[in-house]
Amino acid sequence: MQPPFLQYGDKIAIISPSSSIDSNLIEQVVNILIEWGLEPIVGKHARDIFGRFAGTKQERTVDLQWAVDTKEIKAILCSRGGYGLIQIIDDIDFSHFELYPKWVIGFSDITILHSAVAAYGIASIQGSMVKYLCENITSAELLRQCLFGEFPSYKIPVSPLNRTGNITGEIIGGNLTVLCSIRGTHFEPDFTQKILFIEDIGEKPYQIDRMLHNLKLGGIFEEISGLIVGHFNDYEEDASMGNTLPELIANIVSEYDFPVCFNFPAGHDPLHYPLPFGIPATLEVKDKEVTLNFISQNAPSD
Repeated sequence: MQPPFLQYGDKIAIISPSSSIDSNLIEQVVNILIEWGLEPIVGKHARDIFGRFAGTKQERTVDLQWAVDTKEIKAILCSRGGYGLIQIIDDIDFSHFELYPKWVIGFSDITILHSAVAAYGIASIQGSMVKYLCENITSAELLRQCLFGEFPSYKIPVSPLNRTGNITGEIIGGNLTVLCSIRGTHFEPDFTQKILFIEDIGEKPYQIDRMLHNLKLGGIFEEISGLIVGHFNDYEEDASMGNTLPELIANIVSEYDFPVCFNFPAGHDPLHYPLPFGIPATLEVKDKEVTLNFISQNAPSD
């Protein structure tokens, strides 16, 4: 199910369900959202700091539940990822969300929330959060277009590690570490015939290798129809592994025949192309060009 696209004057919640964030960045993004014609409402605890978290478990749960339940709120912008959402996600009641779906926006630790709403068949957006919206005009504009009904048509430079092919399916996934942390739980997404997107930050090549082999041993690569490899940041190549990190990824999926796209501009970078999850998309990987197009259901706003 695709939530209604936003219209001018719609309310959008800003919450911090994971790590804490600089409150100045929240003020900056409030101004950006107002410029878009929206009415931003900042969660009561969105600016809180409790150790590495944006408030206690109870406070973060209250804010997320409020954003999920409030019918007048048409989108939920998570301020940042970090860590903490897994502590509270099982306490969230999505019954109102299922009746009145709204766009969930974020990446990194927010991968868990994307997987949670996907279980109800509701689309969401793997997209920039507060910091990158303030830092990169392109990221902000692409997200604005998505929310107001203009799904992107991407053309991505080719990589020598790509594998050609043409497939249509819904995109799922997100941060690889977070995705692996919910394997075997009721928040693990259904991978069948999906296009898997992965990205990560600060993980060593052998750790990425281990997580990808976890997916392989679990039969995930036999279920998916395509793979989009986003950016892997803040790591050093490990010569003892025998290959670069991109080569390690390519080798692990070499025995399958689905199309593979490397270097998709999404991940922990200011330039972050939003990816609508749960929306039919056509991935076409050619020798000279990669294209990714989305098929909107054109859901009208109330």
